[in-house]
Amino acid sequence: MSFTDKTLSCKECGKPFTFTAGEQEFYQQKGFQNEPQRCPDCRSAKKSERRGPRQMFKVTCADCGQDTEVPFKPTGDRPVYCSDCFAKNRA
Repeated sequence: MSFTDKTLSCKECGKPFTFTAGEQEFYQQKGFQNEPQRCPDCRSAKKSERRGPRQMFKVTCADCGQDTEVPFKPTGDRPVYCSDCFAKNRA
C-alpha cells in the first residue's frame, strides 16, 4: 500500500500538521486504527503532563569536564557525558 503525506488539524491548538507517509506506515504496522489528533508539540505536552516534570541530575562530563544535566541518576559505575561528547563517542 502506498502512503502520501496528509495535512491534519490539531484538536488542541487548531494548527495544521503533516501526518507523513512514514508515520502512516508505522501506524499501520502497529495496528493503530485512528490518525493522530494532536500536532507533535501538543502530543509531547500532553505526554509530559501525564508523566510529570522530568527530574534532571547535575553531572560533570567525563570527557570534557563541562557541567551538564542528564535525565537519569548516575550510579558512578559508568562515565557520563554531555550531549556533544556523547554524540562524538557514539560515532
